[in-house]
Amino acid sequence: MDTNMGKLIKSLRVGKRKTLKQISEKTELSISFLSQVERGKSSITLESLKKISEALDVSPSYFFADAPAQSKTKLRRGSHTSVHNHPSPFIYEDLSGDLENPAMEPILVTLKPHDEKGTPFVHKGQEFVYVLEGVLTLLLGEEEHDLYPGDSIHMDSSTPHNWFNRTREIVRFLCVNSMRTS
Repeated sequence: MDTNMGKLIKSLRVGKRKTLKQISEKTELSISFLSQVERGKSSITLESLKKISEALDVSPSYFFADAPAQSKTKLRRGSHTSVHNHPSPFIYEDLSGDLENPAMEPILVTLKPHDEKGTPFVHKGQEFVYVLEGVLTLLLGEEEHDLYPGDSIHMDSSTPHNWFNRTREIVRFLCVNSMRTS
């Protein structure tokens, strides 16, 4: 359970003068679940985080930013972060800069072993996924696809989709979401 993420969600929600009921209606997540997340009493899935982000008009990476970006362009050097003791079933690393009105949002996603299959979800824009490590299972509509290192997919995000890790190994992939609709 990540109390910092819950505090960020609540702070942003209150700052935007939104009630739990309003967020619940937009996300189709229960008020009690949202309250538990805000108080750090319940873990959140990437799917739920995307829904909450969309309801609050921010990128999901907003909740993972380590520090405010100092410039409008971000040069990143590779990092070698250990994920073994991270409390969430996923690690979501923002790779973007601080551009105003970005056209896309690149993120590096790490899924821990045996991540459970979530409910498919939809969001605005398009999504590009490129697998770096492990076997990523992609649920796209009614079909499942196993993606291996070097495999990629570019899809319309209005197609119900989700991804998960059924293996005993960590899965890492690059996910780029467009911020605009076509």
